[in-house]
Amino acid sequence: MSIKDTITIVVATDNHYAILLGALIKSIEVNHKTPEKIDLHIIDDGISESSRKKIIGSSNPAMTTMHWHKTATVIPPNVKIPVDKSAFPITSYLRLFAPYIIPQDAERFLYLDVDMIVIEDISKLWHTDLGDKLFAAVPDLAKIFASDWGGVPNYKELGFAPDTPYFNAGMLLVDPVQWRKDDLSNKVIQSIFDNISSASFPDQYGLNITLANRWVILDQRWNTFAILDVKDPWLIHYLDIKPIFKSYNCNVAYKDEFYKYLRMTPWKDHQPVPDWVRLSRKAYNKMRKIVSGYLN
Repeated sequence: MSIKDTITIVVATDNHYAILLGALIKSIEVNHKTPEKIDLHIIDDGISESSRKKIIGSSNPAMTTMHWHKTATVIPPNVKIPVDKSAFPITSYLRLFAPYIIPQDAERFLYLDVDMIVIEDISKLWHTDLGDKLFAAVPDLAKIFASDWGGVPNYKELGFAPDTPYFNAGMLLVDPVQWRKDDLSNKVIQSIFDNISSASFPDQYGLNITLANRWVILDQRWNTFAILDVKDPWLIHYLDIKPIFKSYNCNVAYKDEFYKYLRMTPWKDHQPVPDWVRLSRKAYNKMRKIVSGYLN
C-alpha cells in the first residue's frame, strides 16, 4: 500500500471517549487538502451502538474508510498485559498491536490518541522522512530520561545516558514492517513487566526504553500539549483533563478549537459534563485492571 495513495491511521477508544474520536476525525478531514484517502482503523474497546453511529456520522465516506477491530481480537490470546497501578485505561496499551491489524503491505501507519485534534494537513505529517529510523514522534514534557517528572526513573540501572530523548507516545508515525520483524510488541510488554515499579506511565515507559534513539524528533507543533500555549499548533493533544469536562483547566483557546470540530459532528449539542463523571471513570479504569488482569 503506497504512502502516496493512502494515509493509514490507527486509533483506540472505549465508549467514554468515543466523543473525542468524533472531533478528531472531523478535524483531520476538514484540514486534509491533498488527494490521499484516509484508511482509519478503530480499535473498539466497548463502543456502544449509538456511539458507533455517531462516529460514522462524523466522517465523510468519500474521504475516510473505517475498519473496526474489537479489543479481544487485537490482543493475541497468549499475551498478558501488565497490571499497573495507574488510572490510564486499558486502551492505552492497544497501540502496541496496531502493526498487526493494518494491511500487511502498508509501509507505515500513524497512531493517534483520540484526545487530539489535527489542525494542519495531516499529509504533511504523513510524508515525514523516517530515514533509517523506526518511527517519528514528539518529545514529551519530560524531554529526557532523567526528567524528575515522568521520564525513566531507573535509567542508570538500565544503562541509558541521562539525556536520552524521551517521547510522548500519543502520536507515532511508525514503520510496521520493521516493527513486526523485531517483535517489538512483545519486547515492550516484557520491558514493562521487568520494570513495573518504575513504569509510572506504563506503555509510554516501555516504548521509550525499548525503542530509545530509534526515532525522528518532530517539531513540537505536531503534538502540542493543551497545558501549553504554543502559537500555531498543528496538532493539539488534550493529555490532561479533556475538554468534554467542566473541570478542563488547560488552554482555553484550545478548548474552543476542540468544540469547533465537535459542533460539526452528531455530538454537536454536547455540553461539558461534571467532574464526578471523570473521577468515576478513573476509578473504573483501576478496578477493571485489578478484576480482569487486563483481559488475559
